[in-house]
Amino acid sequence: MARHTFATTVTLSNGVPIETVSKLLGHTKIATTQIYAKVIERKVSEDMHILRNKFKTNISKNNSSKAQNI
Repeated sequence: MARHTFATTVTLSNGVPIETVSKLLGHTKIATTQIYAKVIERKVSEDMHILRNKFKTNISKNNSSKAQNI
């Protein structure tokens, strides 16, 4: 149970990449780590929010650059 908690709650939920979690748990394959680490819905939602903001920022920058070139 401790390995599941560490992989999911302590690391993945706080933005640690699964590749790093895999190394920390001593696994040679990501598939083994995926047994212990479960992606929780809150984390998916947070990651998508971050991605959406990055896209919005990039679109704003591109629109600003186009306006300056006119």
